Amino acid sequence: QVQLVESGGGLVQAGGSLRLSCAASGRTFSSYAMGWFRQAPGKEREFVAAISWSGGSTYYADSVKGRFTISRDNAKNTVYLQMNSLKPEDTAVYYCAATTGWGKGTLMAHPEYDYWGQGTQVTVSS
Repeated sequence: QVQLVESGGGLVQAGGSLRLSCAASGRTFSSYAMGWFRQAPGKEREFVAAISWSGGSTYYADSVKGRFTISRDNAKNTVYLQMNSLKPEDTAVYYCAATTGWGKGTLMAHPEYDYWGQGTQVTVSS
């Protein structure tokens, strides 16, 4: 079992930055690949970024590539999402998730994830 708790969301102006954190419980955090997904009102949940268990591989949605950076600290059981140059269309609830899967196709697909956090709201004003 893995429990995930996100933090760091909030209200920011367009062009600003936020750093989301996701703290995981359990001793096996380093065994899981981690992902960030987001869901805006009336829209489906979409992939944002993912990182392999070692941190050696990262994947991004085209819409955030070059602006967002995913990282992890296995010693702290935490995964991060640094979000720069935020746009109003980035407004959503952001979720972190954990999976024992691997590979780009798996990590970009939300049904492949086993554990989810409760989400944190990010609102970007224009």
